[in-house]
Amino acid sequence: MIQDHFRPNPGLVEQLRADGKTAYADAVEEIGELSHRGHLTYLDQHGPYGNGTPVLNAARSFGDEPVLVLWPDDVFVAEVPRAQQLIRAYEQTSCPVLALMPMAPEHSQRYGVPIVKEDLDDGLLRITGLVEKPKPQDAPSSYAAIGGYVVTPGVVDELREQTKRWYDHKTGEVYLSDAINAYAKGRAVYGQVIQGNWYDTGNPADYLVAQFASALAHPGYRPVLRRLVQEIDRPDPDGTLA
Repeated sequence: MIQDHFRPNPGLVEQLRADGKTAYADAVEEIGELSHRGHLTYLDQHGPYGNGTPVLNAARSFGDEPVLVLWPDDVFVAEVPRAQQLIRAYEQTSCPVLALMPMAPEHSQRYGVPIVKEDLDDGLLRITGLVEKPKPQDAPSSYAAIGGYVVTPGVVDELREQTKRWYDHKTGEVYLSDAINAYAKGRAVYGQVIQGNWYDTGNPADYLVAQFASALAHPGYRPVLRRLVQEIDRPDPDGTLA
């Protein structure tokens, strides 16, 4: 269970220390301390399908405050964490913020593509909406909206309206991007181009790439993996791989 993962586990910490596994014990202890540093709440999703519903479910817990929304299948490797980059953009604007990444034109049909109104430097863009999966010739910009948002109460209100309409007709799904798009028609929304590398883990191959990239960014694991790659790429005299 996810809840068990974040609970303090003094018995396991004690056993690891007794076995001389100090680094592992410290890691388990650090995770357990998260429950003392903040308040962790776990919610089941109730309502229509779509990624807007869990945000709406959680909205009752954060009231009128802005909230950071991240998807667990996105992995970022960056000097400044994606969350901090988004929070910094919100602190500059006090408006909803979307995470953006540069996009090759031929990939536009995979993503929501923002309509950029103004470039404010340092990767901060004023946007007026999103075009979902446009053809390359129809893409309004060279950026893709990816996982990561700062959501404000106004966007939550749009989610509520979408959900009401869903219960009236019970067709489609409730998406956070649709709520942000509706909000952007009359109010300011910004996109922050994230500095770093983004890895989607939506399929097994991408999951492996994301894990490998994350491990390469770790000073303790990088030498081990580099050694492994060199050994795999080094052919034996008979022509086979080592």
